Amino acid sequence: MTYVFLAGLLAVLVGLALFIARALKGPTIFDRLVAANSVGVAAIVFLALFGFFTGRPEFLDIGLTYALLNIVGVFAVLKFFRYGGLGSAGEEP
Repeated sequence: MTYVFLAGLLAVLVGLALFIARALKGPTIFDRLVAANSVGVAAIVFLALFGFFTGRPEFLDIGLTYALLNIVGVFAVLKFFRYGGLGSAGEEP
């Protein structure tokens, strides 16, 4: 069972490296945003696997909190690129 968690952790780390490479190389800002969101998802999965591997499921709570911050951050960046600021009410110019 331990090898399954280690293999999962290794797979997530490889995916994380690929996501970071895509975030650095992405031709458009939206490719970089998707890669940054994928990095967040990979970090959440890594926290969950690491917590269960070490026998501390409290890491899942940290992962859930990070997931909520990730969602809010993605929406904030999308609103910024669509409307040019976070303080506007959301009307098209």
